[in-house]
Amino acid sequence: MKQGLKFFFINFFVVVFFIIAALAYFSPVLQGKVMYQHDIAQYTGMAKEQNDFRKANDQEPYWTNSAFGGMPTYQLGANYPHNYIKKLDRLIRFLPRPADYLFLYFIGFYILLCCLKVDYRLAIVGALAFGFSTYLIIILGAGHNAKAHAMAYLPMLLGGIVLVFRKKYLWGFVLTALAMALEITANHYQMTYYFMLLVLVLGVVYLVYAIKDKKLKHFFTSIGILLVAVTLGIAANATGLMATKEYADWSTRGKSELSINPDGSLKEDTGGLSKAYITNWSYGIAESLNLFVPRLFGGASQENLGENSKTYNYLIDKGLQRSSALDFVSGLPLYWGEQPGTSGPAYLGAVVFFLFVLGLFLVKGKHKWWLIFGSLLSLILSWGKNFSALTDFMIDYFPLYDKFRAVSSIQIILELCVPVLAILALKKLFKDKVPQADKIKSLTLAAATILGLGVVLFIFKGAFHFVGAADDNLRMTGLEELPEMLRLDRKSVYTSDLLRSLGFALGTALLIWLYLKEKLKMNFLIIVIGVLVVVDLVGVDLRYVNNDNFVSKRKMLEPFQETTADKIIAKDEGVFRVFDQTDGFDSAKTAYFHQSITGYHAAKPAGMQDLFNFHVYKGNLSVLNMMNIKYVIRQDQEGNVFPIENPNANGNAWFISQLEPVANADAEIMALDSLDTKNVAVVNSSKFSDIYPLTYQVDSTASISLIDYEPNHLTYMSKNSNEGVAVFSEMYYKNGWNAYIDGKESDYFKVDYVLRALKIPSGEHKIEFKFEPEVVATGSKITLASTILLGLVIVGGLGFTFWRSKKEEEA
Repeated sequence: MKQGLKFFFINFFVVVFFIIAALAYFSPVLQGKVMYQHDIAQYTGMAKEQNDFRKANDQEPYWTNSAFGGMPTYQLGANYPHNYIKKLDRLIRFLPRPADYLFLYFIGFYILLCCLKVDYRLAIVGALAFGFSTYLIIILGAGHNAKAHAMAYLPMLLGGIVLVFRKKYLWGFVLTALAMALEITANHYQMTYYFMLLVLVLGVVYLVYAIKDKKLKHFFTSIGILLVAVTLGIAANATGLMATKEYADWSTRGKSELSINPDGSLKEDTGGLSKAYITNWSYGIAESLNLFVPRLFGGASQENLGENSKTYNYLIDKGLQRSSALDFVSGLPLYWGEQPGTSGPAYLGAVVFFLFVLGLFLVKGKHKWWLIFGSLLSLILSWGKNFSALTDFMIDYFPLYDKFRAVSSIQIILELCVPVLAILALKKLFKDKVPQADKIKSLTLAAATILGLGVVLFIFKGAFHFVGAADDNLRMTGLEELPEMLRLDRKSVYTSDLLRSLGFALGTALLIWLYLKEKLKMNFLIIVIGVLVVVDLVGVDLRYVNNDNFVSKRKMLEPFQETTADKIIAKDEGVFRVFDQTDGFDSAKTAYFHQSITGYHAAKPAGMQDLFNFHVYKGNLSVLNMMNIKYVIRQDQEGNVFPIENPNANGNAWFISQLEPVANADAEIMALDSLDTKNVAVVNSSKFSDIYPLTYQVDSTASISLIDYEPNHLTYMSKNSNEGVAVFSEMYYKNGWNAYIDGKESDYFKVDYVLRALKIPSGEHKIEFKFEPEVVATGSKITLASTILLGLVIVGGLGFTFWRSKKEEEA
């Protein structure tokens, strides 16, 4: 009983400590402020129509017409029936955002270390090391909330796997199934996928040890239990997974229908994204050393150099006012690595890095090897095109690897493994069973390794050019010496951060040496190392994510300001689309105010992306007309933004006089180059071979008009003295949209590469398109059954544990 109370109070106060730590770092949330996150601002634009509809009708539309001409909302925060795991997730994330994610980092990693039988004091240090890891903080600043969310549950999932292999089958099963369910709910499958690569590495290492120790029965029993647990966790999210898979095949993540590029050349044959797109964000091989030295390659693409910089002094010498100079140096490209850009380095912490190196020498057994191999695999794959042999193999032969972009993100495995081995090194250090000579030898080797690395980096400093990709553009400011001043500042931060990291690492080595010489007590050493970890990491974190990132809540709730052009267009009460040429092609601003053909999403509708590549970028007006672009927003030479009304927009729907069959998707999209979309529609006969007749009589009295609009329910009235084919300026998506003529379901087909068409009998008719995704209905049943089963397992586990503890007390 006493042990149980002690366990409860220790973990209760640990949780309270983590809450305080999370709120302390993101203290502006206590004042009601929110962090400005670019990606979340874009999400707000993308999801506005969906959220407005949900609020007004208390139901999910599952479709939005506000971006990319129309798309499902499955990846825009759609709520599904019986998604009780999502409710549990919201309950766990009770703190204001983004403190909730930081708290999740802490608690998840703490659970993992407890599953590895690490003392709670060391587990707290490990949790702080993981949670304050610079990359994990930076992604919060950038608004990659789903990535942070998924990362936070991975340690917990790993803890469940470890428990099962420790023969804690019941609670290992429960933790694995529950963590897997929460992980899938986080909705960033790229992170989950990369984590599964680590699990494969872990599995191979455990198998080798099982063969060596003749424990194959336990190994395969554990594998079986884990497979059932993972399946149950996945099934509890069946609706979201099935819907996402369905949409992914229709998006840029699926296999393209096209075999040609816009210039007519043959397209790379892939089942997913192109290799160039996948590897665009590839970590530089030498750049990987910023895991130990944060600004070895400059830091961020926009970084504040401050008034102690060479650039600032140069600007002052050039006659700039102090305020102007400070403003100028507050966002310069200090980063000079090989990636297109970055919000900051993936710094693990010098203290943590040193302890990891110590673990390489001191820790023995299977945990060491899967952590090392997992880290190495993660690091090498993050190099992408800079280590093309392995990357190309993974893209070509490893299932689903080509579905994800930004291979540098795979370093999340390393972010997880390194602090685990670092804490296991401390755990080993405090074990009396480990010979003192082994501890001193390992410490000496680790310190020598770090010192040697520092010396090498000092020696090879002259081999680096310190030149950024966009430096020459800075000369356009009229400040000819600006690139050279920036280069000198990069050299300066290289040296200062290298000395900083060496100081933290060797200082940690000295503290450990004093402990081994019995000059320091264990508890004192743990506290001091914990403080050093926090000071080291938070000191770097605050360079990139700090109080300046916070704004009033209203600015995030209403992230876009309505322009005069937007106000003019808003007076038009019709249903149409707007093409804002001033806002770029990768922004959700237009979607916030109007229906648009642009938007912001990592998985765009493939058809719309193809239309842009083949026609919109080239200014094909007939394609804009068929997408019902009634207004184009432009900017004049004085910077004034104004709308231009397009009188030739085809409208919401129209009758055509001719269907033009083509052999394949290539011919279909190429035909739009010169097609009269108002009167003729092109149809892919390889997909729709039974469409006939091909010509129709359309007289002046024929009409079809949209009489009622909801994003998931469109109602039209048609009038035509002849049988005809109507084309609708809506995206064709067969997995959910159903067409009805006078209440009777009717078949429709795809024309003009992306649009819907429907054959309509003569006379007057009510035409409806309803979005009724079967995947939601089917997935919800699986989700409900799986969640009930998971709940029963948890309740059963608690009951069994209580019964067993009572029995032990009675004995």
